Amino acid sequence: MQTYRRLLLAALSLTLVVVVFGAYVRLADAGLGCPDWPGCYGKLTPAHAAEQILDVHAADPFGPVSLPKAWKEMIHRYLASGLGLLIIAIALLAWRLRREAGSSPWLAGALVGVVIFQGMLGMWTVTLLLKPAIVTAHLLGGLTTLALLVWLALRAFRFQRAEAAPGLLFLGRLGMILLVAQITLGGWTSTNYAALACSDFPTCHGSWWPEGDYANAFHVVRELGMTPDGELLSTAALTAIHWMHRIGALVAGGALFLLAWLLSRRQATQPVGLALLAAVVLQVLLGVANVVFGLPLLLAVAHNAGAALLVIVMVGVNYRLVREGAAARAGRRGNERTEHKNSYA
Repeated sequence: MQTYRRLLLAALSLTLVVVVFGAYVRLADAGLGCPDWPGCYGKLTPAHAAEQILDVHAADPFGPVSLPKAWKEMIHRYLASGLGLLIIAIALLAWRLRREAGSSPWLAGALVGVVIFQGMLGMWTVTLLLKPAIVTAHLLGGLTTLALLVWLALRAFRFQRAEAAPGLLFLGRLGMILLVAQITLGGWTSTNYAALACSDFPTCHGSWWPEGDYANAFHVVRELGMTPDGELLSTAALTAIHWMHRIGALVAGGALFLLAWLLSRRQATQPVGLALLAAVVLQVLLGVANVVFGLPLLLAVAHNAGAALLVIVMVGVNYRLVREGAAARAGRRGNERTEHKNSYA
């Protein structure tokens, strides 16, 4: 189990790097730095494809292809490929240790499926020219991978669980749903380049409910920057996307703040409550700072990292909370498995 736990920690760390670096690649407009997949102009590295890259860049100096952008894109692919291999190793080891408490072989196997689909989304992101729906799904796939690895690690290290009243348990689950919805809105805002559609705060264009084209803003099947009819996406549509992300932040942030406050009042859940409170406050401040300072690259990447941190904390919260009486039953089952194993030793 020691090797299994170390692999999980390594995969968790690498997943966080892949998610944050992927956000950096997208925000640095390097997502099409290598417009084919899995290589770069059919080559293993941008160095091998330098001649083709330089020719394309010379023809369109302001286009998406350049040698620095190609390296950013390929480094992200190398990291993601390494993570995929690491997760396959974790799944194989989990099946080998399937009789050990905390190994979770079925969940580890499901994670391999998620990673395979995530690889396909990465391919479609490039080959379908950054369609917002595909890029947003790719972001969610990365955070799903992160969430599953956190759950696997919590089970592998046998972290204790705390009994919770039905109301608190419901709020924990609801908070996770609202967080996923808000991250989806954030991904949609980023992939449609709508983060600067409202440059003032807390209002937008000086209004508490700015005029927006909500029909075209949230039409899923369309090209980047275009309406389903092939026309350019209007400023009103970008405003609608941005404003809905702010409304979502108000709803999700309020629910998570309430959950953090309730958790911090109970001794058994105080650490996760304080961690959630800190993560929520940090993410709100980063969101406001991005608007006020005009979306500087480092702050925008930090905002994506803050979303990943919130996912980690909320998975921990939901793992920690179990229905009243469930913790005792889980403890008895764990003891029974240990006694069963010792009887064969």
